[in-house]
Amino acid sequence: MICDGRRRPSRRQCSGGVALPAGIAYMGAGSPAGLRRAASCNADFMAKITYIDSEGSRYEVEAENGSTVMENAIRNGVPGIEAECGGACACATCHVYVDEAFREIVGDPEPMEEDMLDFAFDVRPNSRLSCQIRVRDELDGLVVTVPERQG
Repeated sequence: MICDGRRRPSRRQCSGGVALPAGIAYMGAGSPAGLRRAASCNADFMAKITYIDSEGSRYEVEAENGSTVMENAIRNGVPGIEAECGGACACATCHVYVDEAFREIVGDPEPMEEDMLDFAFDVRPNSRLSCQIRVRDELDGLVVTVPERQG
């Protein structure tokens, strides 16, 4: 198996530089059509997330599937994400604005998150708590903007 989890494949490339859809690995002539789902490719996939602070500075980070947008902001020192509750959805200090191109993919907030957004500063239709956005393949290229201040 070419993508065997021993090394991180580059963005959506699991075999010798040939771009394959996320989670697909070339298995050789013996497998159906030479392709097979490879969980280890997806598990090691690194989505690129761009954070834009209130002054317009951009911070591009690579984020592992299953982590949250908040965790990656904290891990990479993105200013403006305070995360006082540590990701428990018990505050509104990881508030972000999701880029319109990703709103449908990210989805709407759950009722508990909506309740916490009541405490956020300058809430907009594209407001989300970054602790509630789980990184997955579809979020590769996600852009979020950090508000001027947190709630």
